[in-house]
Amino acid sequence: MSELNLSNLQPAQPREDRKRVGRGMGSGKGRYSGRGIKGQKSRAGSHMMRAGFEGGQMPLTMRIPKLRGSTSKDAMPVGPFRTYTQPVNLKDLERFAAGEEVTPESLKAKGLIRTVRKDVKLLGVGDLTKKLKITVHAASATARQKVEAAGGTLTLLKEPKIKKVKKHKAAPKTEEPEVDEVAAEVEEPAANAPAQADAPAAEE
Repeated sequence: MSELNLSNLQPAQPREDRKRVGRGMGSGKGRYSGRGIKGQKSRAGSHMMRAGFEGGQMPLTMRIPKLRGSTSKDAMPVGPFRTYTQPVNLKDLERFAAGEEVTPESLKAKGLIRTVRKDVKLLGVGDLTKKLKITVHAASATARQKVEAAGGTLTLLKEPKIKKVKKHKAAPKTEEPEVDEVAAEVEEPAANAPAQADAPAAEE
């Protein structure tokens, strides 16, 4: 092995010369510069297609069915008006002492929720054996019953929204004549028929 010095230094991996396209026919990459003849891939910027681009074909995201009402309030799991609440069960409140006040801040301190920026909803899973003063954004009907049964109080930071039920206007009822009145009207012309037939004879 020869001695290592400045005259025989070389990299561990052999260097590869960069591709020099468009430098004449003698360069090996002349004429079409390795892009072939015409077509999409021969154009500038053709190798920087956006994600999901399928060459002009209808992309997959547009071919698959969608949930109805993407901009409606009830569209799940998409929709700009979707709200998110952090669930907390009654059984998780057993770590609080009797008479203690339960708020979103205290729930975060106990590690039951991650942040106080999102609403907290109390659910009725489990039993509550302590008297607590609970203040949350929302609660289920079962949770409220169990909290009140244990002697505690429940205060909501947001009033529940009452859904308005649209009432369809009933068509006005037309008063129908009774059966007896209809029968009487039918009988009257029949009774008057002989009298009308005799009228011309009397005039003669």
